[in-house]
Amino acid sequence: MADMADIFTAAGSALLYGLVGFAVMAAGYFALDLVTPGKLTEVVWSERNKGAAIVLSGQMLGVGIVIAGAIWASESEQGLGYGLFSTLVYGLAGVLLMTTVFAVVGIITPGKMGAMVLEDQDARPHPAAWVQGAMYIGTAVMVAAALS
Repeated sequence: MADMADIFTAAGSALLYGLVGFAVMAAGYFALDLVTPGKLTEVVWSERNKGAAIVLSGQMLGVGIVIAGAIWASESEQGLGYGLFSTLVYGLAGVLLMTTVFAVVGIITPGKMGAMVLEDQDARPHPAAWVQGAMYIGTAVMVAAALS
């Protein structure tokens, strides 16, 4: 049976892993901001662009999946610091792969993918936004599985 110190230690570890996850999510956000036109904050929150929101949601969900896989695969048995560092590295590798997939899909599809996913028409997002959001999630599942 766990005592109070064990509970507080586990809660502290969970908080630290959450902060690492948040840092990786922020990196993912900035990476997406680099490959889409305009400032993502403006496009989603001020302009209320549904396509951008779909892609961003898919990416954030994907990063969460990668972070979950990274935590499960972390080298935590070698200590908390090593576990946090491995989670950070694995998570950033996932963000890099997801951003690369976005760029490659943009190269092999007609038009500029970054601009296309932001083309709301009649208050409806471009279908490419749904495809790209799903690509983020699919890539994330693959990365998380590879980490196990």
